[in-house]
Amino acid sequence: MSDTTVPYSTGETKLGDTTLAEMRELAARYPVGRSALLPMLHLVQSVEGRITPEGIEACADVLGLTGAEVSAVATFYTMYKRRPVGDYHVGVCTNTLCAVMGGDLIFERLKQHLDVGNDETTEDGKITLEHLECNAACDYAPVMMVNWEFFDDMTPESATQLVDDLREGTEVKSPRGATVCTWREAERVLAGFPDGRADEGPTGGKATLAGLRLARERNWTAPQGNHSGRAPEPEQTVSPDAASGPRPENQPGKESQTVHTDDARKED
Repeated sequence: MSDTTVPYSTGETKLGDTTLAEMRELAARYPVGRSALLPMLHLVQSVEGRITPEGIEACADVLGLTGAEVSAVATFYTMYKRRPVGDYHVGVCTNTLCAVMGGDLIFERLKQHLDVGNDETTEDGKITLEHLECNAACDYAPVMMVNWEFFDDMTPESATQLVDDLREGTEVKSPRGATVCTWREAERVLAGFPDGRADEGPTGGKATLAGLRLARERNWTAPQGNHSGRAPEPEQTVSPDAASGPRPENQPGKESQTVHTDDARKED
């Protein structure tokens, strides 16, 4: 990194020759060096605990970009943090399905339990809490993530126990198999430096494939594409009986969430 003054610098940085060498290594992995910017920013977070002005300038120097160009990327993606992150980044999905299934309640419970607001860190530096948008795991709603590892079918009680275990230093494993490491360790993996534990997970389980299994059992297929330019012919819809059941088995945490409907419809 150049010796020029870095705008908005705090005057403190942990970036050194080793990190700069790893940045150049990342850039060399791509035909066009600037393609390495995203993993380089994760590398900065693994060292600094956030995206710092020094980190932005270091990326710019290695890639031949301006600080403004790097900053534009760092401020666009929510995984890049401008404030220090705790040892464990705890994200609670509060998008539509997770919210309906209890995500909002979990988030409110954790805010009270940890005495923090959204995107804030506990006084001991252990937990940073944030509400997240959809994690693409709706079949396990409500879902949380700890340092980007999934925790499925959560409740306010299990979420509270989870953060307590993290703060106490208890080893925690994701239901999908992976052992939770610190946030900085996870960021280094995202930067492209594996920790040798990829085989621990993740795996989705049976609920992820429930729709595919039902489709095969009932010979459901996707409608054929219409390339004639004409309006498509009306297609036969799936009957209410076929659509309603039987419910897929072996879905952990789903037993108490069966929806009961009243078959007797009121006539106008």
